[in-house]
Amino acid sequence: MFFKRWFWRIFLFFIAAIFTYQFWIFSQVVYWNYFNPSSSAFMQTRLETLREKNTKAALRTRWIPYEQISPHLKRAIIAAEDAKFLEHEGFDFDAIQKAYEKNLKKGRLIMGGSTISQQLAKNLFLSGDKTPWRKLQEAFITLMLEKVMSKRRILEIYLNVIEWGNVVFGAEAAARHYYGISASSVSREQAARLAAMVPSPRFYDENRNTAWLSKKTRIILRRMASASIP
Repeated sequence: MFFKRWFWRIFLFFIAAIFTYQFWIFSQVVYWNYFNPSSSAFMQTRLETLREKNTKAALRTRWIPYEQISPHLKRAIIAAEDAKFLEHEGFDFDAIQKAYEKNLKKGRLIMGGSTISQQLAKNLFLSGDKTPWRKLQEAFITLMLEKVMSKRRILEIYLNVIEWGNVVFGAEAAARHYYGISASSVSREQAARLAAMVPSPRFYDENRNTAWLSKKTRIILRRMASASIP
């Protein structure tokens, strides 16, 4: 009887802790619907890693409003990362199935099926650990983002917090880092190249003229015409 009572106490405490954590995340999502996040979990993790070698390390990032980001860059990101961004409610199950089949065929992870909303959920709140709990939490946060925020707001935050190079985060910092211009002035070709870098930004920052990057840029350029933006 004693152990049973303590089991239920621990169980209820565990449930309460989970509920409290989810409520905290939801409150953050609501807050960021109106106020711009100054950082993200991924940015903080990256900064901590850098400061293990250099205590003065700093990230290059600068928030820029949605309307000041080049439409070419918005279109290129959607074409490259999430073609059905305006259609789905956080998950593109066709893309997930396609990625699963391709990875299974190759015998290794070569393709992801995450939407922009899922990537934003991971960047804002989660670690890089690939555990079942983290994937489940990512799904919960994705649903919160989709219910609370508009597609325009999700894309605005995404474009401002994603990694785009070594210590480079966000569209404005990326445009200045690679082209010496503001994100508002990015051309169609420049946008496609920036979008092509997103899956491996630190690698492409050091290897900007690879054949694959050029090929992927051309593919994104062809897809941009059919990409719709919020």
